[in-house]
Amino acid sequence: MPGPADRLKLAERVAATLGAARARFALIGAAAMAVHGVARSTQDVDLLTLSDVSLDGAAWEPLAEGGVDVSVTRGDADDPLAGVVRFRQEGQDQVDLIVGRYRWQQRLLERAEPAVVGGAITLPTAQPRDLVLLKLFAGGPHDLWDIEQLLVGADSETLVSAVSDDVSQLPARCRRQWDRLLRERSDDAGGDAGAP
Repeated sequence: MPGPADRLKLAERVAATLGAARARFALIGAAAMAVHGVARSTQDVDLLTLSDVSLDGAAWEPLAEGGVDVSVTRGDADDPLAGVVRFRQEGQDQVDLIVGRYRWQQRLLERAEPAVVGGAITLPTAQPRDLVLLKLFAGGPHDLWDIEQLLVGADSETLVSAVSDDVSQLPARCRRQWDRLLRERSDDAGGDAGAP
C-alpha cells in the first residue's frame, strides 16, 4: 500500500507545473485544515489559483502524456469559479485545482505560507482566516462545521478578529452567516458560564 509520500506525487507534479508557469497557488480544503490541526478524512488535494493559464489544457499536456487524466471545466460568467481542473492517476490522491476569480482570493494566495502536507511535500498553504472565508463563501453545512473546528483553536479571538476584518469583501450572504455564527458562539459561551 502506498504511503503518503507516494500518494502525493501527483499533487507535487501539479504544484511543480504551476510553479514553472509562475502561477501563484495555495493548498486549501481538508488537507489545509489538517495542517492547521483539524483532522478530516480525505482522498484528494485541493489547490486554489487565480491563474487563467491553468484553464488551458495545453498547460497540462506533459502530465496527460505521463498518464494523468486531466479534466478542465470552465465556469460561465455567473459561476463563482473561473473553473476547475481535476487530475487523476491510479494510486494517487486526486488533485482538484480550483480557479478563483475574486480579489479576496488573491490576498489568500499572498498570505499563504509553506507547510508540510502529509509528512511528504511542502506546499504554500492557506491560513486559517482564509480557510474560514472560503468556507463562508462555499456555505454548505459541512463548511460551517469546518469553521467551528477552526474557531476552537488556541488563538480563536485573533482568528475571529481577522475574519471579521475581511468578511466585508465577501457577498452579503457570507457576512450574514458569519454574524449568525458569532451570535451562536456568544450565546453558547453565555450559556456555559452559568453551568454548574
